Amino acid sequence: MNTDVIKGKWKQLSGSLKEKWGKLTDDDLQAADGHAEYLVGKLQERYGWTREKAEEEVRDFSRHL
Repeated sequence: MNTDVIKGKWKQLSGSLKEKWGKLTDDDLQAADGHAEYLVGKLQERYGWTREKAEEEVRDFSRHL
């Protein structure tokens, strides 16, 4: 997971993240502030995914940056 890229572009990516994962709230994204692990936890919470599934989703998203 390319956390440096995610963290460096967080404000720009927030719209894309919310578009991809509409169950995330603005508060979720603001609290995550580029921290991929927090994002993974929120995806688990909002979508009921396993940790592995949420990590895979974030990895796939970061590959397309």
